[in-house]
Amino acid sequence: MSKRIIAVNAGPRKGWNTDTLITEAVMGAESAGVIAERFDLFRLEKYTGCISCFGCKKERNKGHCVCRDGLTPVLDAIRGADGLIIGSPNYLSEMTASFRALYERLIFQNLTYNKENPCCNEHPIPVLLIMTSNAPDDMYQGLLQSYQQTLNRFVGPAEVFVSGDTLQLKDYGRTDWEWSLFDAQAKYKRHETVFPQERKKAYEMGVSLGKRVKE
Repeated sequence: MSKRIIAVNAGPRKGWNTDTLITEAVMGAESAGVIAERFDLFRLEKYTGCISCFGCKKERNKGHCVCRDGLTPVLDAIRGADGLIIGSPNYLSEMTASFRALYERLIFQNLTYNKENPCCNEHPIPVLLIMTSNAPDDMYQGLLQSYQQTLNRFVGPAEVFVSGDTLQLKDYGRTDWEWSLFDAQAKYKRHETVFPQERKKAYEMGVSLGKRVKE
């Protein structure tokens, strides 16, 4: 049976940084012989983060979020998958609200509150977490380390890739706003020289994930 991974885009902008790096990672995984299914969180039916109903803490529901909404197909797909790629831009020093909604429900369904067995996930899968930001790469090491540790514990062995100082728009010279905080030419140059290398890195990490899935 073919191995299957799930790719989740928690960013709103098609064709931009987060979407591009996820696509590269997916192509890398597919080149290793796995099947990929993709979800774009900003294009799902209405959903929320964890509503603290504690339904997943009942014995019959262990490992299953019982809240039914637009995230249910995503959670079901991840639960049955062999690997996970998830990416989000950084907004105000955090992942997007859409990422957080999925993250809360993905993690909490596997948290038991049992000292002897705090995690009920019996099917750990490798995870690639991608984050993009217009700020420098090294600003979010603590944030990413926290996410990585939690994913390691409740979903499966996680790797993290960050692309910082990204290009946010094609034209920084528009007259209807003044973005004097940024060096537009430096942004353009980085996008032309560094971002292609990051695309290659994301592809390679996707290949690695695909190979781990097939082992």
